[in-house]
Amino acid sequence: MLPTPGLPSPGSGAPFLRLSGISKRYGGVVALDGVDFTCAEGSIHAVLGENGAGKSTLIKVIAGAVRPDSGLMEIDGQPVQFSDPLDAVRHKFVCVFQELSLLPDLSVADNICITRPPGFAGFIDHRAQRRRAEALLTRVGCSDIDPRMAVRDLPLSRRQLVELAKALGREPRLLVMDEATSALTADDVETVYGILRQLKQDGVSVLFISHRMHEVDALADTCSVFRSGKHIQTFAQGSKTEDEIVNLMIGREIAQTYPPKSPRVSENAPITLQTADLAWTNRLHGISLTLRRGEILGLGGLDGQGQRELLLALFGVLKDVRGSITIGGEAASFSGPVQAMAGKLKVALVPEDRKTEGLLLPLPVGDNLSLASLDRLRSNLMMSASKERRLIAGAIERLRIKTASPGIAVGTLSGGNQQKVVLGKWLATQPDILLLMDPTRGIDVGTKQELYVLIRQLADSGATILFYSTDYDELIGMCDRVAILYRGQVVKELLGSDITEANIVSASLAIGSGKAHGSQHGATA
Repeated sequence: MLPTPGLPSPGSGAPFLRLSGISKRYGGVVALDGVDFTCAEGSIHAVLGENGAGKSTLIKVIAGAVRPDSGLMEIDGQPVQFSDPLDAVRHKFVCVFQELSLLPDLSVADNICITRPPGFAGFIDHRAQRRRAEALLTRVGCSDIDPRMAVRDLPLSRRQLVELAKALGREPRLLVMDEATSALTADDVETVYGILRQLKQDGVSVLFISHRMHEVDALADTCSVFRSGKHIQTFAQGSKTEDEIVNLMIGREIAQTYPPKSPRVSENAPITLQTADLAWTNRLHGISLTLRRGEILGLGGLDGQGQRELLLALFGVLKDVRGSITIGGEAASFSGPVQAMAGKLKVALVPEDRKTEGLLLPLPVGDNLSLASLDRLRSNLMMSASKERRLIAGAIERLRIKTASPGIAVGTLSGGNQQKVVLGKWLATQPDILLLMDPTRGIDVGTKQELYVLIRQLADSGATILFYSTDYDELIGMCDRVAILYRGQVVKELLGSDITEANIVSASLAIGSGKAHGSQHGATA
């Protein structure tokens, strides 16, 4: 007999949030289908499911960002309908999303206190604001951050913790964590675990959305599985195996394996990309790499050690890069991404943050897919509508993008399908060299499997792939070689059977390399 959907696990706190019969439709797509869901007071409740399962829409309803077409939401037994997200915040419902809500040009302190800055008669007390920001930053393990610095100058992992500090400043009764640990280092994740456990002790409820099952195992009291907009089952954490949970999520069994690697790329294979003594400001120092046709080279190391800057330099985004880049045997000196895309061998970059760097969210799916290929879609001086339709239809079919039509806004898609659109946009340019920046961050196991197969197929067909991932398993399972970066330098290259978690971790910490360990964020200091 299945547990009653939405029922809190035995021994948890009293239910204070209840959703009954919640439905939401976007055109022909049913995002939520008659969902019943209950959240207990003082518990950590994991919400699980593939991208497109309805998790994000559920959270948006709870956060006041989306009004359901039907159904009822109750807090402490009283019906409530939030008019907007600020109304939800006034009820102390606070969300921390994978895609950040920070304003990059404002200071850390301004962002943390943006809704309630201390002051009087319309004037902000900046000293009091800095003190408040410092206290919250210390609480999330970021006492090293100067609250006066601009958010744009922080690496993604630090920005994620600033977002959490901002949320804690609102004194939540319900805290929603939507893939909010996906960009964090291992140490930062442990800090967040401690914060969430303390919040639970204080009677705060946490809705925890994560595709990392070890995080769910470590934190959750209760789990609810969603699939195709429906609430499938709620159960006590630990009562089901990981395979059973995955089967509930996807409705079928899935092999937890990576596609087989091709035989070792021959040293006679053409060199497609080579760097010599590449350097930039204080972030990159003397990086020399050689990549061959059909090879997947992984970039490992702790977050913020120069991996992102290396990929941006290779795509022509950074200015004043020193050293040399050779592509297809010819010296490359890109003045911008347009030149990188139009060279003898075409380069494409799938960026780190899909919502701010990879997509134009209000535009349709089709426009986003064709955006990087406009030059190829011209006939004389006019765009060819027929060519564009074929490109869009081909990308949707190839990547199995779930969308009601190419004409709906890409921002309405699930995170995994948005990531597929970003990848489809760049694959449409038919790149010879593909730069991937943590491409599976925050997407579900089924979509990850699809992307792994696609990436390996691209390499087998002759593409050269530089693959940065914060997931050690991905580096081990996907890459032919792995280069470990530490403080902007390549400190180790791993090949074949040497690509193990132990070797990746020791090289990431510069153990045995003769380099000072220092802070794991030293490359971005």
